[in-house]
Amino acid sequence: MSASETTAALLGRLERGETTSTALTESLLDRVAQHDESIGSFLTVNGETALETAAAIDAKRAAGERVGRLAGLPVALKDILCTKGEPTTCGSRMLEHFVPPYDAHVVERLRAEDAVLIGRTNMDEFAMDSSTENSAFQPTRNPWDTSRSPGGSSGGSAACVAAGFAPLSVGTDTGGSIRQPAAFCGVVGMKPTYGRVSRYGLVAFASSLDQIGPFAHDVHGAALLLEALAGPDERDATCIDRPVPEYTKSLDEPLAGLRVGIVPDHFGEGLDGEVDEAVREAINVYAEHGAKIVEIDLPHQKYSVAVYYLIAPSEASSNLARYDGVHYGRRAEEYTDLVDMYVASRSEAFGPEVKRRILLGTFALSEGYSDQYYNTALRVRRLIRRDFDAAFEKCDVILGPTTPTPAFGIGELVDDPLAMYLNDVYTIAANLAGLPAISLPCGFTKSGLPIGLHLQAPPFEEEGLLQAARTYERTTHWHERRTGLD
Repeated sequence: MSASETTAALLGRLERGETTSTALTESLLDRVAQHDESIGSFLTVNGETALETAAAIDAKRAAGERVGRLAGLPVALKDILCTKGEPTTCGSRMLEHFVPPYDAHVVERLRAEDAVLIGRTNMDEFAMDSSTENSAFQPTRNPWDTSRSPGGSSGGSAACVAAGFAPLSVGTDTGGSIRQPAAFCGVVGMKPTYGRVSRYGLVAFASSLDQIGPFAHDVHGAALLLEALAGPDERDATCIDRPVPEYTKSLDEPLAGLRVGIVPDHFGEGLDGEVDEAVREAINVYAEHGAKIVEIDLPHQKYSVAVYYLIAPSEASSNLARYDGVHYGRRAEEYTDLVDMYVASRSEAFGPEVKRRILLGTFALSEGYSDQYYNTALRVRRLIRRDFDAAFEKCDVILGPTTPTPAFGIGELVDDPLAMYLNDVYTIAANLAGLPAISLPCGFTKSGLPIGLHLQAPPFEEEGLLQAARTYERTTHWHERRTGLD
């Protein structure tokens, strides 16, 4: 059994009785034990419970009972999704000993669809940053080159799929935290429309931007996992109550008359030459298969990074105020009074990037500055969304690079926050506008690093977005490459 098999191939083998969920889970656990010390993709591996779940699913299948759509497939979870009885740390000392008493909605959905929850993946602390170096516990390394970053904040989820530790994983995306790691690690990663997937049980970073989504080796795997994750949930007021299409059923339908929008500004200063070349070749692939290439304009997208770094830290400042060492979260051992306890607990437990964003957000929301900064950012956010609405009158999807460069070196940008933030220059706007977006492999550099292709679609048009992504994937072979771990 190969760790590099696609979700569809593994499901086929399970359905035909050529293997069992127990055998598959055992092989992946062995692979994790053999290789993850050098990658660091997992914070927790649930070997015993995963094997118990796999055996129960095998028994259901053997008895002829109906099994869920994930039918015994191992799935890894980003360590920001509450799971009953298991530590949920968010990569932070603040929640090092936090054990939720309930499951997140997406965890409930995965259990209902007979997924085997194999472990919890590493992440930047509270999902803040783009390299998975800001975890309080360990860095994660890129399986293609362990001297490189896997991206972030969902770097552990991307790396574990790229390394063949799990065929599927779940991440979260606030400004590119699924798509940027997917590009760096040569896998498929998708951010659904805001409201398509319930955020109940997701530890909040920026509540108006956070969204949960899938990682997989190919578009089919991402579509299948999204089917399992998406759907209404009355416990999340922002979750939309509308039907979820069977994305895998329509995935290979031909897209006659597809209009692909190109933003010239996406190919300007700061874009790596090899990334530029690979993405332009992807445009040619679409054109050769009948797509109409349309030039569009997103005039306010140039403000996206600035807008994001006012809105996201402001919401983070509010959300993280709950971690005071009283109700839950780490409490300092030495303090003189209540205020000193708050200060000492938060100073000890939060890392430098989290502190930086709390300070930025608190300043932006402070009296005398909130209208100048936060409220102005909200108004520009609306203009960014209107630009997309106008663009989608001319095209069905917008195509461009996922990241301006391939994976950067571990430690290369740690002391340059602005350069780190600019890694999300192409992905942030989709979060601000609430759009679905996907990254898929479209090439490799001469040194063997993956390059990501970014597609965006109108709100709740995941079906068409997945079809457009699959149209490219069907005629190329980049998604079939695997790391040297094999």
